[in-house]
Amino acid sequence: MPIRLLRLKRFSFPYLSAVLFATVAVNAQSALHEQLSGQPFKIAYETYVHDNWEIFVMNADGSNPVNLTQTPHEHEHYPQVSPDGTKICFSVDQGEGRDAVRSLYVMDSDGKNRKKLVENAREPFWSPDGKVIGFLPQEYPKFNVMDYYTKGMSFYDLATGAIAVHPNNTNIYHLYNPGFSPNGKWIVSTVHAGMGFDHTILAIERYGTNIVDLKIPGCRPCLSRDGKQIAWGSGDHEIVAAPIDLESALPSVGTWRLRIQDHTNETYHVDWSPDDRYLTLSFGPASKGDPSKPGTFQAACEIVGVYAPGWNLCAVSAERDGVVNLNDATDTGFFMLTTNGFSNKESAWFRPPQKTKE
Repeated sequence: MPIRLLRLKRFSFPYLSAVLFATVAVNAQSALHEQLSGQPFKIAYETYVHDNWEIFVMNADGSNPVNLTQTPHEHEHYPQVSPDGTKICFSVDQGEGRDAVRSLYVMDSDGKNRKKLVENAREPFWSPDGKVIGFLPQEYPKFNVMDYYTKGMSFYDLATGAIAVHPNNTNIYHLYNPGFSPNGKWIVSTVHAGMGFDHTILAIERYGTNIVDLKIPGCRPCLSRDGKQIAWGSGDHEIVAAPIDLESALPSVGTWRLRIQDHTNETYHVDWSPDDRYLTLSFGPASKGDPSKPGTFQAACEIVGVYAPGWNLCAVSAERDGVVNLNDATDTGFFMLTTNGFSNKESAWFRPPQKTKE
């Protein structure tokens, strides 16, 4: 008994309670687990294993996690999958501290044909046709881990290697987590202390200069694949889904219909499944990371490159309305996809390409 007590003291209470809670939740969410097990989708995500950031891919129910990158001296983050499921663009950090360089890479969705595209590039995102990768250039030459450390917006053409800038490039700064609307007309993004805004979510016209404040609090928006819904973090402890109109000249968000809440842990990084029936998010205890770990930095643990102990991924049914309570292990509206707490963040759903028969 004394040995067991000593071992327990090595873990923080939030981390231990999250692990115990996850065990109960896995047993309670069998119905949703059965649904996810029957889905043909995969989920890419970042995780921290063996003192290294890697990109893994798992099945829709969390089974069969596979390390796609396996690079002990480079740190991969922020996977974003092309609309056709064939490629993943992502960020790679090389170096430590202010001397780190964050670059834009792309590879096949099975980890093959890895290629470096642009240095000092952040927050990549795919065009609807999968031919272009948008990204946010770093604001200053010296690295800073803050996610809004960006200036301008650029687009990399995969066929030619040409880089074009946004028509409103000189007026765009301090954005993070951008994403295209499926119709290609808008880019939805968070802005922090920039462009005349304090902190809000914007719709930025792709081929013009119009900028629309969506007037919703929070950050890290994600649009559904049909472009009719938006999900985002309304605060540190809640993910919200609501209808959005991106066809009009003045995009707007409707009534909040689904609220995923955790009053103990923080909730971030929401993503839609390819059929818009499910959401994934990452959640875990608040912390400022552990900069003694290689390739990590000290800041809020939801930020790219910051170690987030105890953070896991869960899936939520997006077909229901109302509140999903992640503190209630008997709530059947969610299912735990990871339980190891290895800083699992930034999930990205995709439908794997069909293999051709030889």
